[in-house]
Formats: sequence, structure tokens, C-alpha cells
Amino acid sequence: MWDFKMVTLLLPFLFSAIFAQGMIWDKLDLGKWRQTERNRKQAYNSLSDQQNTGLTEWTSWFNIDHPGGNGDYERLEAIRYYYRERVCARPVAMEARTTDWVPATDTGEVVHSSLDKGFWCINKEQPHGRSCSNYHVRFQCPPVNAYWMDWSDWGPCSATACDDVGIQARQRKCVTKEPMPLLLTPACHGAHIERRECSTPPCQEARWGPWGVWGSCSATCGGGRRTRRRSCIRTSDTVQCEGRPTEVQKCGKKPCPVACQRVCPEGQPSDDCSLCVCEGHVLHGDVLSARGVPVTGARVALASQPNIVRAHTNSKGLFKMPGVCSGSNTLLLISKEKFTPLTISTSNNGSKTSWVHAVMKSSEKPYIVKHPEDKVRYEGQRAILCCKAMGSPKPEKYQWYHNGSLLDWKEYKYEEDLVLRDLQVKQSGQYYCKAISQTGSIKSTPAFVTVIGKDTPACKATPEPHLVKLPLDCAQPETGSMFYDAGRCPHNRCAGDLDYDMRCRDTGGFCCGVKTMETRKINCGQYSLPIKVVTECACQSCVEPKVLVRGRVVAVDDNEPLRFGHIFMGKERVGTTGFQGGFTIQVSPGTERLVVNFVDPTQKFIDTVKVFIFDKKGGSVYHDVKVMRKVEPVDIDAAETNTIYLGEIKGEDPIGQLVIPPNSFHKTSGEVYEGTVKASVTFIDPRNITTAAAAPGDLNFIDNEGDTLPLRTYGMFSVDFRDEMNQEVLGAGAVQVLLDTEHVKMQEHIPTMKLWSLNPDTGIWEEESNFNYTKAVAKGSGRNKREERTFLIGNMEIRERRLFNLDVPESRRCYVKVRAYMSDKFLPTEQLKGVVITLINLEPKPGFSSNPRAWGRFDSVITGPNGACLPAFCDARVPDAYTAYVTAIMGGEELEAAPSTPKMNPNIIGVSQPYLDKLDYQRSDHTDPQLKKTAFRINLAKPDPNNLDETNGPIYPYQGMIACENAPVDANHFRFFRVEKDKYEYNVVPFEENDLTTWTGDYLSWWPNPQEFRACYIKVKIHGATEVMVRSRNLGGTHPQTRGQLYGIRDIRSTRDMFISNTSAACLEFKCSGMLFDQAAVDRSVIAVLPQANCRRTSINGLLQEYLIKHPPVLQNNESHAFSMLAPVDPLGHNYGIYTVTDQNPRVAKEIAIGRCFDGTSDGFSREMKADAGVALTFSCPKRTINRESLFQRLQTNPGQTMSQMARDMRESEGLRVGRGDSQVVAFPPGQQGRSQIRRTSNRRRAAVRTRSRQ
Repeated sequence: MWDFKMVTLLLPFLFSAIFAQGMIWDKLDLGKWRQTERNRKQAYNSLSDQQNTGLTEWTSWFNIDHPGGNGDYERLEAIRYYYRERVCARPVAMEARTTDWVPATDTGEVVHSSLDKGFWCINKEQPHGRSCSNYHVRFQCPPVNAYWMDWSDWGPCSATACDDVGIQARQRKCVTKEPMPLLLTPACHGAHIERRECSTPPCQEARWGPWGVWGSCSATCGGGRRTRRRSCIRTSDTVQCEGRPTEVQKCGKKPCPVACQRVCPEGQPSDDCSLCVCEGHVLHGDVLSARGVPVTGARVALASQPNIVRAHTNSKGLFKMPGVCSGSNTLLLISKEKFTPLTISTSNNGSKTSWVHAVMKSSEKPYIVKHPEDKVRYEGQRAILCCKAMGSPKPEKYQWYHNGSLLDWKEYKYEEDLVLRDLQVKQSGQYYCKAISQTGSIKSTPAFVTVIGKDTPACKATPEPHLVKLPLDCAQPETGSMFYDAGRCPHNRCAGDLDYDMRCRDTGGFCCGVKTMETRKINCGQYSLPIKVVTECACQSCVEPKVLVRGRVVAVDDNEPLRFGHIFMGKERVGTTGFQGGFTIQVSPGTERLVVNFVDPTQKFIDTVKVFIFDKKGGSVYHDVKVMRKVEPVDIDAAETNTIYLGEIKGEDPIGQLVIPPNSFHKTSGEVYEGTVKASVTFIDPRNITTAAAAPGDLNFIDNEGDTLPLRTYGMFSVDFRDEMNQEVLGAGAVQVLLDTEHVKMQEHIPTMKLWSLNPDTGIWEEESNFNYTKAVAKGSGRNKREERTFLIGNMEIRERRLFNLDVPESRRCYVKVRAYMSDKFLPTEQLKGVVITLINLEPKPGFSSNPRAWGRFDSVITGPNGACLPAFCDARVPDAYTAYVTAIMGGEELEAAPSTPKMNPNIIGVSQPYLDKLDYQRSDHTDPQLKKTAFRINLAKPDPNNLDETNGPIYPYQGMIACENAPVDANHFRFFRVEKDKYEYNVVPFEENDLTTWTGDYLSWWPNPQEFRACYIKVKIHGATEVMVRSRNLGGTHPQTRGQLYGIRDIRSTRDMFISNTSAACLEFKCSGMLFDQAAVDRSVIAVLPQANCRRTSINGLLQEYLIKHPPVLQNNESHAFSMLAPVDPLGHNYGIYTVTDQNPRVAKEIAIGRCFDGTSDGFSREMKADAGVALTFSCPKRTINRESLFQRLQTNPGQTMSQMARDMRESEGLRVGRGDSQVVAFPPGQQGRSQIRRTSNRRRAAVRTRSRQ
């Protein structure tokens, strides 16, 4: 039985519901209801008085709306918004009156009320065209039924250590008379717990006071001792200081005077007997650079006393040292910053004057040429890790680290190589070396040493799950799943029997691979599909795929190719670009950093150094290389001061200037050049975002600890000075570089700004000089005015290096998570590997006012099985302080970014709200639909660790690199996808083209050779209003091991020709004929081309048909809806409609073949379908006209008659008699009933015949 109080509370709600449904009560009934309700309220109040401590209370009157527009609305939500705490959470009654104090029930107007929503009156509901009155309302709130008890005592302090700070808390309890299930909000207002800071008593400690002064030495020479003391300061007698109160030190080490024993072949000993001196003799010398330029300011010392500088070279590189003997025993040490220290001997010519000639080489920071490689060993075996660094001077010391900790040299006795003997499991982990020279340090890339226990298998026999996607028409009836677990073996290295285990690089390594496979049949409902499933894994010989880097070198301004450009790796020329600027580089095993220098022999483009990323698993990575066009040289006078401005953007002030003093140019012989200089200075301006792709190097430098750190650029420039005949390259000394501070928008960058030069061999930027403040007169915008500005000034010499950079190190760094997918469905199982993701850091945005198009840095990363993490600059205080522009490219094909219009959809972009709004994601076509869709822009807002919404990506703090790399697929990330849709590939022997190490040697492998991949395509033309899916079914043909067995299936949707109406074409892959993996015999595979629509074959390429006839056997093509053939063995061309490309990477081979197929040529490339060029087959696929209802439609419109007809057909097919009086089935819509009545016995007979024929 319900409580009377609860029923009373529900009555107003019931009244509101009934009233809202449009019930119209007459005044008499309404009056009776009001009287009854009033009586109930009185009864409730009288009952409440006995149970509660106070009476109910009415609020003040509220009027927040006026009856204009649609009516008068006194919404409870709006009242709470404007009057906050003046309305209780659960009012029990409400009263409404007009502003003339007339109750709402007496106005005759149609009104609505609800204790949840409030009160409202709608003008269009009023009779006789009346408008609503202006109402105000008030609410009745329940009495106070709850109160707080007294606070408890303060709890213990959370800190336990002495002299520490912690937190302590106390609580109070809320006492209420309301039943708890009725409380929708807390009964008592306020907090039930209170916290405060607390501290623990100070610690009892003992510490030493400062040391006293040293006492006097016990001896003045020959060795003595001296002491000093200190006192113990204690807070209690129970504690003592650790250590000794007295310290003893040796002193008086200077030997006591003895007679000088030095024997001088010439001259006599010096006063301190440290060297031989020749009174009256003067040693002269000149010091030049490797290019013959005098070295100014070099320090000259005796090699026996390197810390005592005896002379400095002057502006002409000359020095003299009086009193120094010149003989075979005298060695000079010459040193200067940016040069390698040089030790040179002297010779005596018998006179009072002698000369030495010294040539100094520019110094280079050390760089690693051999990195340690991964090793896998069993417990108790041994391994060697090799490391080698070069530089000028050469590294003088090596250090080895294990999991970040320095290994003890006394234990391991390492130099360049580290030998690990009697390996234990605990020695597994990461190892790297550190090479140290006088110019700096460098760390190698880490190598992983895996030590496997004696009883632990190196390769688990049970394969791990691997889901293979099935064809679209293959849904397994038992599960309805479109995936099948084919299993795979983890491609980790094994510890096998090596011919020799102490090589730097293990030869003939072993990897966990497929040992056995079995053939299974997948039930697809209408047909069965064979598949090879991995059943057992074991250690096998590793597949060593070739690692390739491909690309095209073009001008950044107009895409003019760099034709026949020279390609250098270090000092070695390794290749030449093609006529279209294309290039291919095979990466040597063990390469960790691929640095390539593109040199234009025609001097049309500047030399461009690129650091390429590559896929170590054998994927060929495509790079679109941009080069800057060299600025036309201008004539300057070498005898005058010359100023060259950096950054010639129309309407913008230059970023800086080069100031070249008079007589600063010199020839390679060191001779000062006088005359006209042809000067070309090409500036890569960060205010022009299109130049970002042409920036050389990878904008990194090596710090003193050997770590690679990023730079943020304010501009790069390439210099080229030549003589008047434009033949000899000139150098320049004492050149000043001025940077206008107006262009440095982040003031904290000014103190750390430096001038850098690029090492073309390593691709690393090395420091040239610091900057200092100066005032100078500069030309203003448009070169129309002159004004004094503040500049940063630096000095440099233009020697061998010709590329310079205005950069600052930046420590505010993050990682951005990006994934690439096969389609816009963004399925986790369809992620793409081998996609090059590029992130360009843009100039600071609002908050640091600047040009929004400027860029400061770029980085590229290849996607792996779990996407890619790109380094970027970010800011925690201002979300849009840094922004980024992100693109993705795969084999020369640009991928599309997730759309941001017409509505921002977090499920599509991959980032949840509200973080997505903070990042302000915008695809490149966000404001202009005509732009490409292949990039997106974001704010680089550093995640707040205290905000849960920002701890799940897609931006991670720099320390969270591991979290970014291991982030699950459902974590926030940005997305790209391939524009090519409705494409499907099925291999009976599963293989991932992005990872060549997954290749399995089997007769039914689609690719028979992991070192060479041949892709074959046939062009199929479709006449029809819609695109059509076209399938190739590929079977073994002539090889005895594969005859009649399926290799795989390929599906592709035809692409519309934009210039021919009702025409499309499909470039369909098929299994090439050729040798299988055993290289024993050729298999001419059987290819069936099957359009998946109502199609009819209309023509076959004449040359292709003639070739098939001349190369029997010829397959019969009696069915007009398909085409079958034995795949050609020869690489036919576009004249046959067959496109064949062989490459060392399957994906590259397919991309090239598809590009030729689209273009309809044998050497072209296009992404626009040309349906009339190079076609092999033509099908007509008209749209099928539906003139009858399908069974599904009939079941929906007339189920009874449809079921009767189906039963009749079944009985007739079994030979049963059906009377004429039985009801008929309407096979057409109801409007055609009259015409369908004439279809009687003859229709039934035809149906019976069709049924029998199907059976």
C-alpha cells in the first residue's frame, strides 16, 4: 500500500501530464478537482506538522519572461539560472498569477505547468485569437528535514617521516528524516569532510660544521703533510655524525732544488730546466686552412708544454717565436676553435731564422659510422657489440652503457668493441656506445641483446592469432564473421648455431618462422574458400629483404625535375637522378642514418642534404624531395663592404643580412681575390610555408652529452661566391650575419639564438657562433625607408660548408599520434604500415603575434603496426602557441585526412571532446572546399596531466614517448586513409606487403620470390551508368603442384572517366605467370575476370587475343559475362591492355603498374582514369530495370497472399493437385490487381517448371 504522502506528491505531476495531453475539463469539474486538491494539501500539511520540525515555505514571485512572440514562459530551468539558490531542488507545489494578481485558473486561458519544467502559456493555443497574459510564479519548498552533526576529531597526519608536511581530515554526519530512496540530491548542504595541512616534529639530526682552515705544511719541499678539523653539531646526545673530524692532505710536493740534468742538442736549458732555449734564434711560421686561407688567431705552443701559449697568428696567418730552438726534437702544437689541433715538427737550417708551414683541417664533431647491432644468444654464450666513430680529430675515448648505466671499464676492458662473455639472462637489455673527442660526443643507436634461458624456447611453437579478412561475399554461416584466424609466427630473432659468434654482424641469422601449414576450407555459404593456416612455428633462416628508398627530386617552386643530378653519400657518389628526377637507393645492412646529398652539376639548384627515413623490414619508402632554385648571382666589388639581405618577400622586411667586409674574398690557394664577385645567396624563408619541404638536413644537433636534440629555425641560407668568370669557387672570412629581432616573436629565444652550419656527411647542424646585440640602420618594408633596429650579430667564415642556419634549441616538446588506414571505415585491422607522415611546426599563433604561415621545423616518421609518433614543439600555457601542419604519403600517393566539415565528428577524426575543440582540428579544405583534402592543421596544446580528458592522446608529453608508441588503437589519435576505396585482396597463403619478413615459401604464395616482385594488371573497360566491382580469380594452371588450386582473389571497383559519360574502367591485378618459389618449373596461372554485376562482354583486345592463340592452350570463353585466360609469360604492354612491373618491393611494383594502367601507357603515370587508352577487355553493364516486385517486397506489401502462392508452388512442384477455386497470389502492387487476375493455371505451371529446373 502506497504511503499517503507519496501519493500526494505525485498528484501535481499527474495533473500536468493529463493537462498536457489536451484534456478539456469544464469549469465545474475543474473546480471540484481544485477543492479536492486543496483539501488534500491541508491534510498533507496537518500530517506534515506532526512529523517535521517546520512548515513548508513559499518562495518569492518570479517573472522572467513577457508574453511576446510565442507566449509567456516561466521555465524552472531559467529561473534557477538567474536566481541560483532561491528555488529548492524539489518544490512540492507551484502557484501562478497574472501581474494583475488574477489566478491562472480564473483567466480562461489555456496554460501548462509542471514541477519539473515550470509554467508556460502559448499564444496560438488561446481561443478567439487572444494572447497570453503576463504571469509570475512562485514555488512551495519542503521544510528543513536534515542537519549536520558535530565535526569529529582531526585524524592522524598522513606524513610519517620527521619534519615532513602532510594532510589530516575530519568528518561530520548528515542526519535526515527523509527516507533515503526519495533523496535525489544530498539532504544536507556543504561538505561532509574537511582537510588541512599538518606537519611532523623536527628530526633529530647530527651534521658536520664547516671545515676549518688548513694548518701549515710540515715541509716546504720534498713532500709533507697538513691537517684541518671540523665540529659535529647535534640536536641530541643520542645521535652522532658520520665521518672523520680530521682530514690530512699532502703538501710541499715541489722537489727540493737539484742541479738541472737536461741535455740540449742545441741551445741551453731554461731557468726552470723544462726545455731548451736558443738565444738569438727566431722560429717563423704560417698557418693556412685546407683551402689555403690564412688562419687568424691560432694558438701556438710547444707540444711538451701544451698549456703555455707561446704565440698567436696574425691576420695573414703568420707567427714568430723567439728563443725557441728548431730541431727534430722540437714539436709545435697549433690549435684553434673549429679546427683540428695540429702537431708539427721543426727543422734547423743552421741560421738564426727558420720557418714552418702548417695546414689545418676544419674540425668535425664525432659521428657514428658503425652502430652496434641486435644480438640473440642462449645463456652462457658470448657476443660482441661493435661501435666506430669518425670525426676530426678522431674520437679518443669510448664508453658503453647498459640500460642507461655506464659499464665499468675495469670489468669489461672495452674500447670500440664490447665483448660480453658467459651471458646471463639479467644481461638482456639495451646497449649503446658513446664516442668522445675534443670537439664533442655522440651516442650510437641502441642495440638490444636478448639472452634466452637454457630451458626457454627461442620460438614458441604455437602461432599467435592473425585475422585475415574474407571476401565481401564470404560470410561464414556458423558465425557470420568476415574474418578467419590464419595464425602467424612472431618475427623475432632466434639464437641459432652460428659459424662464428664474434662478428659485429651475425651472418646467416635465425628468425621465428613458419614450420608447418595446413590447408583448410572456409565455408562461405555459396562456395568454399581455401586458406593456408599456420599450425607450428620454429626457428628458420631469416628472410633478408632488400631495403630501398625511392623518390623524385623536383624544384619547390614549379616541380621542374633535377635531371641527372649527382647523388652522394658522404664523399662517395652512389648514383644519378633520372630524366624525370627519379632515384632509387639501396640501403646497406646495418645503416641507421641515411644521409644523401643531391648536387646539381648545372648549378641551377642548391646542393640539398636530406636525411631519409626507411623501413628496415624491407618496405620501399617513397620520398618527394624538393630543392630550392639557386638565386641568380649579382655582381659585387670585392674591395668594398657589401650587404646582402636575407628574405626577399614582397611587402615584408628582410629577416637579416650578410655584411662582407672589404678584401674578405680569397681563392682556394689562399690568395686574396680582387675584382668582381658573382654572389648568389639563396634564403629558405620560414615565412613561406612552401619552402619547408626544401629545408636541408633534419634540423637536429648533438649536445655535449652526445644526445640528438631538435632545433627551431628562423631561416637557412646557401651561399655561392665565384670569380668574375664564374669558374672558381671563392671563400670569405670574417662575414657578419645580422638577424632582425623583430622577427623573433618569442623573446625567450633571443638569448639562445645561434648560427649553425650543416655537415653534409652527417646531416647534423653544428654550431658556428653565438649572437650578440647591436644597433644598426636597416632598410624598412619595401626598401623605401631607413630606420635603426636591434639586431643579433654573429660571425662566420665561409669555408668548405655552404649551408647555414639561424636556429635556437627548443625544449618544449611533445609527440603526436597518427595512424593510417586502408579506407574511411578506419577499421583497426586495416591499418597501413610504411606510410610517411610529415609534421611541419608552424610559427607561433595568437598569444605570440606573428605570421601564421611561417614554419619552424619539420619531422617525418614511418607508420608501423601501431601507427606513428611524431615529435613536435608544444606549449602548456597557450593552446595555440604552436600549431602543426600534417600530411601523409604512401608510395607517391597522398592520403586523405579525416574530414572536419560539415560537422566536427570526434568518432571520425579519432579524438574525443572536449580535447578536440582545444586542438582546433581543421582539414586543409575546412574553409575552402576547392582545396586538397590531404592535410590537417592542429593546435599543439601540451596535455594537462591533471585533466583526465587529455591523458589519452593524441598528444603526449615528451617523456611519454613509450606511452605514445604503445597506445591502444582505441586511444585518441589522428587519422589518414587511402582515397582508393572498395579494394580487396585475398591470398591463400597470407602475406603482409608492408612487412616482407612475413613471406612464406609455399607453392601457393602469391609472390614466389621475396627478393623480386612482379605485379601484373589487366585493364577492364565498363560501359554503364554506375561503377562496377570486378574480380579476378587466380588458379594454378600448368604447374603439377598448383594445377586447379586457388592462389588468391582480387576485387576492385571501376573508376569513372571524368571526360567520357557512362564509362569507367578497372585496373585489376592478377597472378603473374612464372617460376614458383622452388624455381623448378613455370606455372601459367589461370585467370578468370568476373564483373560483379549484370554485365556482358562486348570486346577483347585484338593483340591480346592473338597472343593467347599463339601461346596455347587457349581457354574457352563461352560465357559472355566473364573472361578466362592463361596469364601471359611475357611482360606485355599497354597495346595488349596488360601492365607488368618488376621491382624489389611489391608495393612499389603495384603502384607503378597501377599508374601506367590508369594512364593507358607503358611508361607514364596517372591517377586520373583514361578509360579509352590501353584496354584489354570491354563489358557492357546496363542498369537492370526492376519491373516486378521482389519476394522481399511482396512479403512486405501482401504477406498472406505471398505465403499462399509459395505454398501452392511447393505443392505443384511435388505433383499435388490444386483446385481452381484456391486464392491467387498478387505478384504486382495493389494497383495492378485487375491485370493480375488473368494469370492462373499457366502461371502456376511455369512456376512449377522453374522450381523443378532449380532443383
